[in-house]
Amino acid sequence: MQLFTQLYTALDETNRTGEKVAALVRYFAAAPAEDAAWALYFLTGRRFKRVISATLLRTWVAEEAGLPRWLVEESYDAVGDVAETLALLLPHQGEGSDLPLHRIVDERVAPLSKLDEAGQRELITRTWAEMTTPQRFVWHKLITGSFRVGVGRTLVVRALAQVAGIDPAVMAHRLMGAWESTAADFRALLDPDTQQADHSQPYPFYLAYQLDGAVEALGPRAEWQIEWKWDGIRAQVIKRRGDVLVWTRGEELVTDSYPELHALGEALPDGIVLDGEILAWDGAAPLSFNVLQQRLGRKRLSPRLLKEAPVILMTYDLLEVAGADIRTLPLAERRARLEEVAATLPADAAFALSPIVDAPAWDTAAALREQSRERGAEGFMLKRLASPYGVGRVKGDWWKWKIDPFTVDAVLIYAQRGHGRRASLYTDYTFAVWDGDELTPIAKAYSGLTDAEIRQVDAFVRGNTTERFGPVRSVKPELVFELAFEGIQASNRHKSGIALRFPRMARWRRDKQPADADTLATLQSLLESVRR
Repeated sequence: MQLFTQLYTALDETNRTGEKVAALVRYFAAAPAEDAAWALYFLTGRRFKRVISATLLRTWVAEEAGLPRWLVEESYDAVGDVAETLALLLPHQGEGSDLPLHRIVDERVAPLSKLDEAGQRELITRTWAEMTTPQRFVWHKLITGSFRVGVGRTLVVRALAQVAGIDPAVMAHRLMGAWESTAADFRALLDPDTQQADHSQPYPFYLAYQLDGAVEALGPRAEWQIEWKWDGIRAQVIKRRGDVLVWTRGEELVTDSYPELHALGEALPDGIVLDGEILAWDGAAPLSFNVLQQRLGRKRLSPRLLKEAPVILMTYDLLEVAGADIRTLPLAERRARLEEVAATLPADAAFALSPIVDAPAWDTAAALREQSRERGAEGFMLKRLASPYGVGRVKGDWWKWKIDPFTVDAVLIYAQRGHGRRASLYTDYTFAVWDGDELTPIAKAYSGLTDAEIRQVDAFVRGNTTERFGPVRSVKPELVFELAFEGIQASNRHKSGIALRFPRMARWRRDKQPADADTLATLQSLLESVRR
């Protein structure tokens, strides 16, 4: 536990990529495989469901520390993180638990969900007595299901690849799909001679950066392939050893949720992997993402749902053919092979070949891009014809050239503390627009402001709170922000009757008064125009 706590502290105390990777390398090179396997489990975003109530923890900490409950709540209000607050309030710090991480998981985390309240308290107080304050903090994160640390999967892959002495792309592939947090699986990850034994594993997805500069800066138009950027679920359809598997970018195996894609896989030759976008499709054009959402997470699919929300794979790329990994081939060659595969599929297959946009010059492409919303797209994807299929988000060869987002001016009405480094600041906001004389909530957003602006808004929230609802503060409706969003749809779950897709703060409108904010009628008109 000591090594893992030191790693967490090192990662939490720096924003420098090199320092994070160095800390990860030190840990994975030194930790026993049994511990490293669980560390990898948590660092890649997996976690236990909460095994203990935070309310009980607060009560027990108050009693252990001899503090009134209100003071614990006030301390949490000041610190902003339950795990850290309780670790700091506990008296009589232990000398440090010498239990390795895998035993902490097996003996101090997993059993909690099976114990009654008295048993939970006995185990927790015994563990508190052993641990240092930093260890308690990390342990609280594990048992409350709130473990997060500022390190991305790409950095973990880089560190493991460095320890193992293998290519990061190979390591990224080994980490895809299903793997167990066992010493044997961890040793296999680091073994240079390990073969990709699990035929069900997808490849790491290649992602694009947003193009912010002039498109002409990319060079000659002839060196680039232009495709429409669709709003669906990125996925790979795999056919290996007769099995068909559908994996999403979020590493969810969703074959059962999309029988149309299973049928597509059955029609494919063996040893093939397609990369594309799952879209709800009406036979000629994409349906809204709202329609596709009806299929998310469902394994029991009624005939009515299959009829109302049919799906296809809008296919971008071919990653494997006849069992051979072809990701290092140039895009132009992979596309030619993909077209050959497409020609063999039956006409009724749930398959579409992502169309290449015919635009001889960049200015022609810019004009066509303005038609994106009419086609149900978000803009263009720009891909260098000579590019291999990479791993993760890499600048240079693939770019998203999206159309400008929708915008609305809205009033800040609620605020809540953030997470991680923002746990002590009010950074999660709810915004509203006018519906007659009332402000009606339309969206939550937490990104888009500078650090300086966040501190200013935090000070405003603290000085202008009108009511409290648990962790949420209602504030005087005085600040106006321009929200940017990618789409709008009707929603029965929201009081406003609408839902905004990917809302974020574009800018703080200091030049506007609350009365200048937009109205719900304006958004309803926008919704109607999008529907048409």
